[in-house]
Amino acid sequence: MQDPSQDDSPNPENGVPKDDRPRKRHILLRVDSWIDSTVWNAGFRLGVWWEDITIFFRRFRMRGWKKVLFEVLGEGMTWGTAGSVLMLALALPAFEDTKGNWRAQSDFAVTFLDRYGNEIGHRGIIHEDSVPIDELPDTLVKAVLATEDRRFFDHYGIDFLGLARAMTINARAGGVVQGGSTLTQQLAKNLFLSNERTIERKIKEAFLAVWLECNLSKKEILRLYLDRAYMGGGTFGAAAASQFYFGKNITDINLAESAMLAGLFKAPARYAPHVNLPAARARANEVLTNLVQGGLMTEGQVIAARLNPAKVIDRAEVTAPDFFLDWAFDEAKRIATPFAQHSLVVRTTIDMGLQQAAEESVESSLRQYGETYKVKQGAMVMIENGGPVRAMVGGRDYGESQFNRATKALRQPGSSFKVYTYTAAMEKGLKPESTISDAPITWRGWSPQNYSKGSYSGRVTLLTAIAKSINTVPVRLAKDTLGTEIIAETAKKMGIETPIRTDKTMPLGTSEVTVMDQATAYAVFPAGGLQSRRHGISQILNYDGDILYDFNRDEPPAKRVVSEQANASMNYMLTQIPIIGTARKAALDNGIVAGGKTGTTQAYRDAWFVGFTGDYTTAVWFGNDDYTSTNNMTGGSLPAMTFKRLMDYAEQGIEHRAIPGIDNPLPGPDAKKKQPETAAAKPADENALPPLVRPRSLSSEVTRLLKSIGEKFDTAPALKAPAEPPGKVAGL
Repeated sequence: MQDPSQDDSPNPENGVPKDDRPRKRHILLRVDSWIDSTVWNAGFRLGVWWEDITIFFRRFRMRGWKKVLFEVLGEGMTWGTAGSVLMLALALPAFEDTKGNWRAQSDFAVTFLDRYGNEIGHRGIIHEDSVPIDELPDTLVKAVLATEDRRFFDHYGIDFLGLARAMTINARAGGVVQGGSTLTQQLAKNLFLSNERTIERKIKEAFLAVWLECNLSKKEILRLYLDRAYMGGGTFGAAAASQFYFGKNITDINLAESAMLAGLFKAPARYAPHVNLPAARARANEVLTNLVQGGLMTEGQVIAARLNPAKVIDRAEVTAPDFFLDWAFDEAKRIATPFAQHSLVVRTTIDMGLQQAAEESVESSLRQYGETYKVKQGAMVMIENGGPVRAMVGGRDYGESQFNRATKALRQPGSSFKVYTYTAAMEKGLKPESTISDAPITWRGWSPQNYSKGSYSGRVTLLTAIAKSINTVPVRLAKDTLGTEIIAETAKKMGIETPIRTDKTMPLGTSEVTVMDQATAYAVFPAGGLQSRRHGISQILNYDGDILYDFNRDEPPAKRVVSEQANASMNYMLTQIPIIGTARKAALDNGIVAGGKTGTTQAYRDAWFVGFTGDYTTAVWFGNDDYTSTNNMTGGSLPAMTFKRLMDYAEQGIEHRAIPGIDNPLPGPDAKKKQPETAAAKPADENALPPLVRPRSLSSEVTRLLKSIGEKFDTAPALKAPAEPPGKVAGL
């Protein structure tokens, strides 16, 4: 019988011959053995390799003081790496400011005229007046370095030794008596930054100072500093200041005059010799002392300058609208960049009478009430109906700080932002008489309260809500009817250029704006719902008189941004606020109808009033640069009073235009029902600011007549002189 194990027939169970199974089992065992051996060998070799590394590094094992040293160095490298990453993150925003042609300002030399054609100032660097460092008097260079930065040629943008010395001196004196900024840091601020006192600015200033040192020579830095610094009297640069104060070319000034110029860099408004000659001479004497203490001159070399101080040209105090000119210069560069010519004459929209009244209004408010309210700064923008900016106040003292709080400072507008919520509601079809609930509300975990905490009025009209500045109503409108995106879009269409956050608190004015933003947007209301077309430049000409740019010719017409019905409803409500609402101190005299809205931010950090008549729109802000709280100052107090003082002045002796939707700007027999009632006569407020009196001027009819006569003379052919009779000698 055949052995079953030798049977070649297929296995009926799996269809595979019996002889194939041992062979496959053998193959699998070999694969398994190879894997095991490979893994074991790899592990063994890795262990050997790791042991070799361990043995090698044992040679470097430190003990005692060496171990401590290496531990410290290791930690230092770790923290150094982290610090380098942090420094890079902080430096990137600073270096963004260096993009583009940052020297472009020197390509422009601009002469500015007011709305009537009178010269009001200059901006830019005139190349003929920019004197190379090697040609400047040695006394001026030494005086500047001795006073501003004695170690200028020894540091690399930041003087740590000088900073430590300044901190020590200030600590001993119990106050700030010496600054630690280098001349390079001051140039970085002048070229790229503002005078805003923030930590962010100081960080950027430090990085940009190092960047300047890497890209410019010491002579270039010093020349730019002397060319760009504000020197008082509306002058920029030492060369212009020398001509203005002494009537001399800067290469001809003596030691006493050099000391006086060097003393201006610290506080040009305070030490300007045409304003306060004794203070200027006292400051120059300090500069002479610095020269001796710094080892740059001896007492014998400076004694003649002490005994014979500099004499200045007898000039009346020159007041230039410097904050406005800085803004207009930026606008001029933006508009004129495509032009081939950069030596320009710019006719602006500023009215110097209104500008001086605006400056005086802000200053008198701060002088009279600044200590009471613990407020140190203010800003204001006035726009005439049609868009021309007639006045701008960017701060209390341009010489002390050139930071323009009217165009650059971002501050919370508080309740003055509510007008955009109500405007959007009017566009949705609501009316001033529409009612809404003033009751507690919670939105995404946030429960806003009214100014009088815990006080609610129940059902109120929208007119009452905006007049009394109730907080719950605009939040309820945003939550239930509008949404924050629509409110932000409305504000943007009306003229807010600053990006607006659309979080839940936005309806109460927590998203920062500028004073210029508010004035631009509110000017839509007296414009009938059309764009306000805010502008500061009416014409740009070259020195041949050719018109390169004309606002009325080159800019598109105003577009409608608010419907007539919504605009009329808003004007009706806003004109009631000075009568029955929070802005009673803004009510104008002589029956002039005004509208507007107050604004007060959390902890009383900012106080606003933005208002308008048929003729002008004015935004007023008061606060502190360091964001400290005021003493319970609200928008209905000092800002409203300052608005009233300026607007009472501006409305004197002019033809009054009606506010759209308010039929008559003045009460009288023809006043119609839609005109809001004016505030009843009341006794004089003892706390009110003294009124300004506007000088008498030509009426509008006479002005138009004289203008038309002048235009006819301009277009008339030149008159020819009659020919002399034959035989008569001309002139006899």
